[in-house]
Amino acid sequence: MTRDLTALSEELTALAAADQEMAVTGAADSDDPAEQLAWRRLTARHGDRLNEIMDEVGWPTAGLVGEDAARAAWLVAQHADRQLDVQRRALGLLEKAVGAGEAGARELAFLRDRTLVNEGLEQVYGTQIAGVREDGSPIPWPCAEPERVDELRAGVGIEPFAEYVTRWSH
Repeated sequence: MTRDLTALSEELTALAAADQEMAVTGAADSDDPAEQLAWRRLTARHGDRLNEIMDEVGWPTAGLVGEDAARAAWLVAQHADRQLDVQRRALGLLEKAVGAGEAGARELAFLRDRTLVNEGLEQVYGTQIAGVREDGSPIPWPCAEPERVDELRAGVGIEPFAEYVTRWSH
């Protein structure tokens, strides 16, 4: 990896670390408007930077920046919820990378669902949870083909829906 790509790898990893650090505080779902605003500012800055990175290198694949940094780029794209142009662009580039065998179908499935939900459409793989009921059970966003969700999930290496949602139950 050249020096510039090493720096890019480190930058992407740092973006994801900052994202995760704020995410674990619950800032995105906080009742505190200041925390929500801080989350929005962070994800907007990160989305802007990812857009610049995509201008420079296309999709930052593991072969280009390493596994951790590629996963970090995916996480930034996932959380660019208020920047649909960035999410859609990332989705298209990630789709090409998956087609070329340079990225994973699992991450593509999560980003596809996230983008669809942000567009107000039904998701495909059932990866996006809308909220949690008082009893702790998750409320998934609607799926286009709920009867095929587990089959579609298996095709991209995601555990069955029932197993996935147990992580959301309290």
